[in-house]
Amino acid sequence: MLSRVRFYRMPSRKIYLPALVFSLAMYAAGWAQATMTFSAGIEQSQWYLSSSIFECSLTHNIPRYGRAVFFHEAGEPLKFYLSTARNPMRKGQAALVLEAPGWRPGSMVTDLGYVAVAEQTQPITIGQSKASQMMDSLLQGMMPTFTRKARFGNETVRVEVSSINFSQFYEDYLTCVAALLPVNFRQVERTAVFFRVDEATLSEADSQALDQVILYVKADPSVTAVFVDGHTDVTGRRIYNRRLSKDRAEAVTSYLIANGLSPDMITTRYHGERYPVVDNRKPESLARNRRTTVRLERGTKPPKVDDSVLDITEEGSF
Repeated sequence: MLSRVRFYRMPSRKIYLPALVFSLAMYAAGWAQATMTFSAGIEQSQWYLSSSIFECSLTHNIPRYGRAVFFHEAGEPLKFYLSTARNPMRKGQAALVLEAPGWRPGSMVTDLGYVAVAEQTQPITIGQSKASQMMDSLLQGMMPTFTRKARFGNETVRVEVSSINFSQFYEDYLTCVAALLPVNFRQVERTAVFFRVDEATLSEADSQALDQVILYVKADPSVTAVFVDGHTDVTGRRIYNRRLSKDRAEAVTSYLIANGLSPDMITTRYHGERYPVVDNRKPESLARNRRTTVRLERGTKPPKVDDSVLDITEEGSF
């Protein structure tokens, strides 16, 4: 990888400990250490907004390095990550500071501590708190900077995130975040509704959980199949349990259809006591088995005939 080399002397502005201790140590022996700096110049710096009801991202290209990304997925907090095809940083801890760019000397450096560096193409990932501080600093014209020893050799690696052109996309980013769905696919892909003994009635909490499923399915056209499976615990006769599991499954299916899901995408099945989550008779285990599950699938059409649906008049069901 080609890189430009800078030699740094002790800056005149104030620097805070502890995140920059190792930077000060470079000068202790009286010599400046070579540094590989990855940064977009004034004319190169660009930010790109990608927006949908599923995710919002602000992406900054860093020449010769890769990308810096603020990513906010529906149902999840904001995060920031660096992405690179060839990670130049050594595994360990990188110092993160908010500093002024070279054309704005004299501003105070803010130390955000250390962040983990992994040996992968997404070497640094930062949670909501520090990511929000980084966003605020970019709006103020500051430059979040990561510093770490090189993966190979004795050089120091600096990755700088430029603030140029960031603010012009920020308002649109906030608009995108405000329109995000409250949940993502992973959070509603599998949902369980639990029932009291001998009951097949949905509680208010159950309805709220199903409302999240309905909201997501209506918004995501890639979801093409919904599988509803009713279950019971092992108490009671098998024929009774089979009927009860049918009632529980149909209670959920009826709610989904009544609130806007197409019957054509729903497959309803009932299994009695055959598939316990926990196979014992403790009260807490029985409660976990009295359930109906809702499973979403993408790109799959529900089968017209489902052999696993049980006939409650089947012989030998006692």
